[in-house]
Amino acid sequence: MSAAHLEKLNDNQRAAVLHGTDLPDGAIGGPLLIIAGAGSGKTNTLAHRVAQLVISGADPRRILLMTFSRRAAAEMGKRVERICAKTLGDKAGIMADGLAWSGTFHGIGARLLREYAIELGLDPQFTIHDREDSADLMNLARHELGFSKTESRFPAKGTCLSIYSRTVNAEAPLSEILRANFPWCAAWEQELRELFAAYVEAKQVQNVLDYDDLLLYWAQTMGDPALATEIGGRWDHVLVDEYQDTNRLQSSILMALKLGGRGLTVVGDDAQSIYSFRAATVRNILDFPNGFSPKADVITLDRNYRSTQPILAAANGVIGLAQERYTKDLWTDRVSTEKPRLVTVRDEGDQARFIADEVLDNREGGMRLKDQAVLFRASHHSGPLEVELTRRNIPFVKFGGLKFLDSAHVKDMLAALRFAQNMRDRVAGFRLMQLLPGVGPASAQNALDAIAETTDPVETLAALPAPARAVADWPGLVSLVTDLRQSNMGWPAEIGRVRAWYEPYLERIHEDFEMRRADLLQLEDIAAGYPSRERFLTELTLDPPDATSGQAGVPLLDEDYLILSTIHSAKGQEWRSVFVLNAVDGCIPSDLGVGTTDDIEEERRLLYVAMTRARDSLNLVVPQRFFTHGQSSTGDRHVYASRTRFIPAMLLQHFENRTWPVVKPGQQNNAGPRQVRLDVGARMRGMWR
Repeated sequence: MSAAHLEKLNDNQRAAVLHGTDLPDGAIGGPLLIIAGAGSGKTNTLAHRVAQLVISGADPRRILLMTFSRRAAAEMGKRVERICAKTLGDKAGIMADGLAWSGTFHGIGARLLREYAIELGLDPQFTIHDREDSADLMNLARHELGFSKTESRFPAKGTCLSIYSRTVNAEAPLSEILRANFPWCAAWEQELRELFAAYVEAKQVQNVLDYDDLLLYWAQTMGDPALATEIGGRWDHVLVDEYQDTNRLQSSILMALKLGGRGLTVVGDDAQSIYSFRAATVRNILDFPNGFSPKADVITLDRNYRSTQPILAAANGVIGLAQERYTKDLWTDRVSTEKPRLVTVRDEGDQARFIADEVLDNREGGMRLKDQAVLFRASHHSGPLEVELTRRNIPFVKFGGLKFLDSAHVKDMLAALRFAQNMRDRVAGFRLMQLLPGVGPASAQNALDAIAETTDPVETLAALPAPARAVADWPGLVSLVTDLRQSNMGWPAEIGRVRAWYEPYLERIHEDFEMRRADLLQLEDIAAGYPSRERFLTELTLDPPDATSGQAGVPLLDEDYLILSTIHSAKGQEWRSVFVLNAVDGCIPSDLGVGTTDDIEEERRLLYVAMTRARDSLNLVVPQRFFTHGQSSTGDRHVYASRTRFIPAMLLQHFENRTWPVVKPGQQNNAGPRQVRLDVGARMRGMWR
């Protein structure tokens, strides 16, 4: 039988693929941990390992492969089939049914719960709630217990569901979860216990499971020795991808499936463990070898096929200062004389202009916009850049949240300004008025009709009787519009006035109001760069693009566009050129992410993940001052920034230090913004096709 499928693997990849596959009498090898560094060919190695198991005689129906997306599982299955087909020839028919058991943890859990429903006391016809359904059911239980009418604000349904979910997945006491992750809800611990008990009872009465139940019920099932033996015995080999992203519940399921570790392979990279906010814990992968006796074998994939050596040297330096990790230094054959750059700029405005200039320079040099990406710690960090890109006519796509100017709360703020600018703007007025509790479409329509028929809209608005259910809030709206129309406070103080009025409604409408408030402060900061309200509104008027929670701003008429992404959403991706925004303390690490040593270490890993997305060029931008949002006793203000603590002086040797803009002695930098130029040649050629 040919071993040609192994020839393109490097030595460590080959060792991982062959581990335990050559034992006599069909014996199954012991537990294996594959530490797969960034860009080291992890997916290819795992696919070859599954294929090698089949080639060595394993029954594909007795292989369980768990990944973190259905798409990844499907792609893995196709790769395995291709490898087997090339190697086994006529015998490849053994893969006719593919990998019968491959999918996500939750997907596999759902299949097992259907199959074992009777033994578990479940009705096999149970339905599965998505997050929105679960939040609605939580809200119903919350209302029935009277918690929606408490004197002080009880946590909203989404927050309650998040607390419940994290408690379940982290296998931690509720008090610990509240203290560490939801301290503002700690006073409600007893009420939350009552709520969660009522929520669980409601699910059982209605014969529904939520997303977390798919793991929780599976874990409970594995607590029964007989069922654990039966279920674990269904598979000779269990393989798990992205093990660094598992939570304690998933780890407990896995250990129960293969108590001694025989046939168990997990793949991951502790240096890329960045999802603790989903209850994932890096301890799972760090502690894995010691969970067995004898210890699990560890094979490290440290050859990188993505980045140049200077980029890897800098990334290795950053992660090398981590307190606890599997020791590995990524290396590559891709030599280059170009070091990553640390670019110092004056502020976030210059940061945006620098990136726009560099992106266009790269494009002129033949690099597509799609081959370039701008990464950031939090979605709202890209606000000034999005405005600059829009102004410069540079199309972009944003991953990890809605486009800044198309977020509901930002549009609410703009609606207030637009209505004050033009009180006959029915779209803005309609949106603004319905922010008030008790004002529905009919009430808003009546008010706008009255305003449209008068020559003094402010006086008319003030004279209108308040809607019956908005008596308390209507005067505040009238006062806001009057103040903005009179313009006595000047610009940009007017947008601060709008924010002060809007924030109570923001808190009422949105469960994640603190994060959204940061967006509003960012908008206020951007507004300061415009001479007037009219100019601000005119230049920010955009046609709203189609958008989803994962992707926003896809240009319908542009085949090429720049990528904007949070670092979390960029994991697993790569680009020729990468820019990292706000490489300063307060942003990386986030001021909200430095509560414990574990928090700081995860922030370090976030920077490492961002740096290792780059293939050829890496720029870390360091603004000397940036806008901070309520992170100190002095409130919101511009602060002078310092370079991220994750790049101390000892690592500066790995970077080229640069200041932007560069102005030669005796010269002024008068160059205006450069536009994406029309490719006339392409248009002329197109005339004859």
